[in-house]
Amino acid sequence: MERKTYNFKETMSKPERLAPGHRMCAGCGGTIAVRAVLRALHEGDKAVIGNATGCLEVSSFMYPYTAWEDSYIHNAFENAGATLSGVETAYNVLKKKGKINDTYKFITFGGDGGTYDIGLQSLSGAMERNHDLVYVCYDNGAYMNTGIQRSSATPMYADTTTTPVGSASDGKLQNRKDLASIIASHDVPYVGQSTFIGNFKDLHQKAEKAIYTEGACFLNIMAPCPRGWRYETDDIMNICKLAVETCYWPLFEVEHGKWTLNYEPKKKLPIEDFLRPQGRFKHLFKPGNEHLLEQFQQEVDRRWEDLMFMCSR
Repeated sequence: MERKTYNFKETMSKPERLAPGHRMCAGCGGTIAVRAVLRALHEGDKAVIGNATGCLEVSSFMYPYTAWEDSYIHNAFENAGATLSGVETAYNVLKKKGKINDTYKFITFGGDGGTYDIGLQSLSGAMERNHDLVYVCYDNGAYMNTGIQRSSATPMYADTTTTPVGSASDGKLQNRKDLASIIASHDVPYVGQSTFIGNFKDLHQKAEKAIYTEGACFLNIMAPCPRGWRYETDDIMNICKLAVETCYWPLFEVEHGKWTLNYEPKKKLPIEDFLRPQGRFKHLFKPGNEHLLEQFQQEVDRRWEDLMFMCSR
């Protein structure tokens, strides 16, 4: 399902389904991602929201208060996929018996810790069984809620509390996991990767497509964290733009096995432009660390070439 036209003013004028007054940090990408995704719901459609433990959960649902306008379920780190699978199955049974007439959509949110790592088994199962739900990962590249520890989504050479930079360490040594490609390998109907850029057209359209495509769908959204990435709070949109323009975070989608590149920079920027505004990478710009930047660039180039190949088939 795809919108024929995109009206920014109309989309942004929709009633908020995540109420203000939550306790997420200023400049946080998580709540921007949630609000953008929920705007894709059509008027009159109801939703059941799942939420793995993390920053978003602890800051938006302080019992007995909630920022969520839709039905909301907080589940453990590891079982967001299983929880919504069960709810979606129960809904289908009740609707078949005529006990429910309303249209419900099932959307679950999880950070990269609860998605790339702890909840991967549950997520994989939900995708493989092809439940009619959308799993949204707001990827901030670390376990931010518990102290900025590295996750498998943390980029190479990032400074975290469990990969601290010092005389004996250059930060995290491993490359980040490419989860969007892993989920696409499950042969699900739809996978989309996006972030906050321009007028949100890419993210809004992918969210609508995911919600209204029958079957299991996955959205991977880069959602910067000001504390973990160490950037000025009002710099978030620029950082997202640089992530796309350097090809660190490409915008693509996979529909029923067909890979499509949604945006190709006219002039690919060097990865330094994306890394420099972030305090977690400041050590890479010290004299003698030029080879680390070269290695980072080589990895970005390799993945970009792989993506271009997949999209050309």
